[in-house]
Amino acid sequence: MNLETSFKIEDLVKSPNIAEMLDEEELATVSAMVMDDWMVDKTSRQEWEDKTAEAIKLALQVTEKKTFPWENASNVKFPLVTIAALQYQARAYPALIAGSSVVKARVIGKDEDGLLTARANRVSDYMSYQILEEDDCWEANMDVALISQAIVGCAFKKTYFDTMCQHNVSAHVLAKDLYIPYFARSLELASRLTHMLYLSKNYILECSRTGLYCKLDEKAKPQNTSTDPLTVAQQMAQGVTPQLNDPAAPYETLEQHRYLDLDGDGYSEPYIVTVLKDSHQVLRIVARYTSQDIKRNSKKEITYIKPTHYFTKFGFIPSPDGGIYDLGFGVLLGPLNESINTILNQLVDAGTLANTAGGFLGRGVKFRSGDNSFRPFEWKRVDSTGDDLRKGVFPLPVRDPSSVLFQTLSLLIDYGERIGMAVDPLVGVNPGQNTPAETSRNMIAEGQRIFGAVFKRTYRSLKDEFRKLYNLNGIYLEQSTSYYSLATGKNAIVLAADFVGEGKEIVPAADPNMITKEQKVMQAQNLKANAMATPGMYNTYAIEKMLLQALEIDDIESILPDPKGPNAIPPSPDTKIVIETMKIEQKNMELKSNMQIKMFDLMQEIEYLRAEIIEKESRAALNYAQADGIESGHQVAAMQTSVALLKNRQSGLIEALGVLRDLAGFAKEKKGLIDGIVGGVAGLEARPSDKGMVNALEKPAGTDKK
Repeated sequence: MNLETSFKIEDLVKSPNIAEMLDEEELATVSAMVMDDWMVDKTSRQEWEDKTAEAIKLALQVTEKKTFPWENASNVKFPLVTIAALQYQARAYPALIAGSSVVKARVIGKDEDGLLTARANRVSDYMSYQILEEDDCWEANMDVALISQAIVGCAFKKTYFDTMCQHNVSAHVLAKDLYIPYFARSLELASRLTHMLYLSKNYILECSRTGLYCKLDEKAKPQNTSTDPLTVAQQMAQGVTPQLNDPAAPYETLEQHRYLDLDGDGYSEPYIVTVLKDSHQVLRIVARYTSQDIKRNSKKEITYIKPTHYFTKFGFIPSPDGGIYDLGFGVLLGPLNESINTILNQLVDAGTLANTAGGFLGRGVKFRSGDNSFRPFEWKRVDSTGDDLRKGVFPLPVRDPSSVLFQTLSLLIDYGERIGMAVDPLVGVNPGQNTPAETSRNMIAEGQRIFGAVFKRTYRSLKDEFRKLYNLNGIYLEQSTSYYSLATGKNAIVLAADFVGEGKEIVPAADPNMITKEQKVMQAQNLKANAMATPGMYNTYAIEKMLLQALEIDDIESILPDPKGPNAIPPSPDTKIVIETMKIEQKNMELKSNMQIKMFDLMQEIEYLRAEIIEKESRAALNYAQADGIESGHQVAAMQTSVALLKNRQSGLIEALGVLRDLAGFAKEKKGLIDGIVGGVAGLEARPSDKGMVNALEKPAGTDKK
């Protein structure tokens, strides 16, 4: 089928629903193409659906009625696949989503001014907020995807911008609901992908009123009549079945990501076509590319259009034949699990026969009519003698449960657990008594090798999903967006200009080489020990933060503030500096005390001399008044000389007192200077390059005596 349309590609890119631009005949052609291609893809994977359905039954412990070897015989399902899937999910989930930081933006290239680092921090913080808080279902979808990935072999996530919610969404898509062509080798190179959607009538009405969908045909009725093996297995596992004429039944809708030539140039462009499965009505056609994705040659002809990819595959173990569907525990352990179930039920049935065996009754045995089976402590009356009973009753020859079957069962379970990654000591398997610690650690490491490989594949898929979210932010994010920072607990702002480029720097915050919490804690502790052994060579703040993250401590910023941030706590001064400071203060106190004593003695002596001078001057004045001869004159002159000497001595003492006061002021000034130096040095880390300053502070102690 070919379309004869010639729209301008600029109009096709801008249109929210290209189906409104097509006539009924063209829409019918598009609908027929979608339905035919979907049936081809559905038929090509019929055998895969049968195998996957059996795997789901095994994992979900679905029991079916048995009639062999007798009615309602033993039907035990050994949970080998279930245990293996739970072990993988229980380890991968906390390893991938640990704490409030899920996305990490790396700094690629030189960052001399720190702008790239600041941008990386904003992008990491905002995308983690988007995933954990804005998209409420992301974490729940990831949880289910890991279980589905382990059982089926692959799970899918669909990443897109939800126009109704106005934010990015990453939804889990069951493998049974995504149809992939037989010849596809990857989702990105597939010629088409068909996603089975189950839409309510109200949702279709909302989309039609906003211009996203065409108006729903009133003749179309909601139906859910799928009878494929996967749907039947799902219904058997849940124990529920859909009822006819249910008013809440959804519309089965095919959303096909495919290529169509709508501009009539012979080159098919990528589009998304949404068609109702039962009525074949086309609800929507929208471009799966932007104007920037179109590449042209010198003749203005389109040479390539880069399509926007919505789906991300989370593979488990790649198929050796290169198929698009990966292998899961359902395929790897399915045959073993079936064998274990068979042997286990045979042992139970054999035990049942051995415990409740019947036999043959001869003609000479006379029983009364009715139930002749025995209950505990019951005796029955018969019309035969004991000899007749012995001769007429022949027990059925039943063997005890086979010990060979039991040994075979143990062997199958053991190897099944080995394949299912559930044999290392981390899941409770005792390696034996008196096992050295190093041996146990090596066993744990070897037991995790298979799991580590699967975990790295999941890490790689998660990286692809985050980069799709990054590109969506670059398209739909406003110039400036405020959000709540999970790292700081405060409101923050991210810019649309932060999301430029292809997002090659975006990776999950989880470490693909560190799986368990114990490994992360051990690594951080060893790194901290090395930092303490060689001070000044490591970033101690980064190491302490790594240790707290490994211990899964919340609100790390309040416990360990960034030393370069506004809430930084000044580091404790070096012990050597503290000791030298105390020595200097002690000497200053001794000097101050001695000077105060000297000043007190000098002041007392000055006061004594002042009193003596006053007394001598008074006596000299009296003698002068009473002088009547040469002898009295000599006495007055001698007294005046003595007074002059006393005044000279007083002047000397006052001058000495001034000197002492000057020395006291100098000592006080010196102490302030020393305190300033010590305070500045105390703010520095005692690195090897700072030892010269510390040694310089030790020398002034001898100069204080001067």
